[in-house]
Amino acid sequence: MSSKKSERVIDSPQFPRTTQMSSPTSPVADPLRSVFLGVDVGTGSARAGLFDEGGKLLGSSSSPIQIWKNGDCVEQSSTDIWLAVCAAVKAACSQAKVAPIEVKGLGFAATCSLVAVDADSSPVSVSWSGDSRRNVIVWMDHRAVEQAERINSFNSPVLQYCGGALSPEMQPPKLLWVKENLQESWAMVFRWMDLSDWLSYRATGDDTRSLCTTVCKWTYLGHAHMQHINDQNSRDMEACGWDDEFWEEIGLGDLIEGHHAKIGRSVAFPGHPLGSGLTPTAAKELGLVPGIPVGTSLIDAHAGGVGVIESVPPSEAEEHDKEAISNRMVLVCGTSTCHMGVSRSKLFIPGVWGPYWSAMVPEYWLTEGGQSATGALLDHIIESHAASPLLANRAASQKISVFEFLNKLLETMMIEQKQSFVAALTEDLHVLPDHHGNRSPIADPKSKGVIYGLTLDTSEKQLALLYLAAVQGIAYGTRHIVEHCNAHGHKINTLLACGGLSKNPIYIQEHADIIGCPIILPRESESVLLGAAILGAVASRKYRSLSEAMKSLNAAGQVIHPSEDPKVKKYHDAKYKIFRDLYTQQLEFRSMMAQALA
Repeated sequence: MSSKKSERVIDSPQFPRTTQMSSPTSPVADPLRSVFLGVDVGTGSARAGLFDEGGKLLGSSSSPIQIWKNGDCVEQSSTDIWLAVCAAVKAACSQAKVAPIEVKGLGFAATCSLVAVDADSSPVSVSWSGDSRRNVIVWMDHRAVEQAERINSFNSPVLQYCGGALSPEMQPPKLLWVKENLQESWAMVFRWMDLSDWLSYRATGDDTRSLCTTVCKWTYLGHAHMQHINDQNSRDMEACGWDDEFWEEIGLGDLIEGHHAKIGRSVAFPGHPLGSGLTPTAAKELGLVPGIPVGTSLIDAHAGGVGVIESVPPSEAEEHDKEAISNRMVLVCGTSTCHMGVSRSKLFIPGVWGPYWSAMVPEYWLTEGGQSATGALLDHIIESHAASPLLANRAASQKISVFEFLNKLLETMMIEQKQSFVAALTEDLHVLPDHHGNRSPIADPKSKGVIYGLTLDTSEKQLALLYLAAVQGIAYGTRHIVEHCNAHGHKINTLLACGGLSKNPIYIQEHADIIGCPIILPRESESVLLGAAILGAVASRKYRSLSEAMKSLNAAGQVIHPSEDPKVKKYHDAKYKIFRDLYTQQLEFRSMMAQALA
């Protein structure tokens, strides 16, 4: 057990919470106006956004949430998260001048973190510390690597639906870790829930789980419900997709008891209305009206997919080709990056999660690639560099972000060094961005990050080069995922990007150049919030289906095209080969050291 002194508390908020909003004014309610509210709980904050019937953002707000990090253990508090959600919703309504009566539907999206509560819905600790506030194992927590390896050794048939192996970021390994290490907590827990399902439960009192969360993170076999896709009463289908043999085999057979009551005895398609809508208690806490329809939830990345995948230029949208959507991949770029592609037929792709039936787009099989640290990696590289404090001060003095400052510095360096394109600045610097393991397509949680080409230089310019090489490394990782998916049956030729990193022009242009595909940015940059709001719109019966709502509320913005300069392609092809070799060499070195210590 790590000592408590090594803990770091990050973004610890002091109540009352601070939120960015305009001066509050009392909105004039228009009962005929339909506004849809989306809530997204990310790694560091809870956000709320309000959208009109055209999918236009009317206003948004965010509130920080607390996070504890101690080695591989990363934890949060569901109580703290709910308080942050309430603060963000109230501030967003104030900023957008939306009256509670105008909100006609609500949807939740969240990270795929694991929540533990007892029979009274009170928090149960999942922490070595025993602190009952810490009842959430955060998605990025890697405490259960050994449990994941043990589970994978059984080669259960369910594993073929998650790329052949469970990640330590999925729920079964984490559940097994708690059972083996925190027996008292294990005995107390009455419900184990994905965070977005817990938010919906907290809002409605309905314990129905989402097909998105259960299929993608719990090994639930969603295709058991193929016959229910057009069933209007499918909102609380009996959970018939659990593989009981799997749970018994891995040592978690007690979760089968009571028709799987602790992990989900009923499931629903995303967007189906839950219970009787918002409970009076939750409505009061959120500053909303009781009974507002609440849609079955989505994982945050999948909500980003729902909020962006139909954001194509009118010329493409008019084709009405059911297969066109299968040629797209959504990059949800935040702390980590998720790569979401869909197909009409199920495609089994080694090292890539899925195929998951109807986990994002109804009636389509979802393929989900991913990189465990992208925004987190760039932050780490910048913040751990000797030049970081000076850089932050200079960016602040110019009233721009650190990323904007670095992008401008790279443009200046390109001119000074007489290079014809920015990417050429990193010819001697190469990054394998596996600092938090490789999620896809290698599926190696033990993979380590590599930086090749370091010198004694600690200047701002050297940091700018390191930042650019890391961006390129991330993009080469995405190229590897796209090529791997296409080699196994996908036909991806267009990317759509959303999330914080998609607002960084160098990040997006490098991806376009390296992968060789156009990248479409949505009209509304807050795609995850829009995806969550779409769930509320579907729950309110404004739209007949999630697909209809997506086509109505998604809209394309800027399109970024790859460079047409053949030198750029030749350069990146060479660097991509080096990128692939860095992992191959790592395996060789790992084997050499294992033999030396044998």
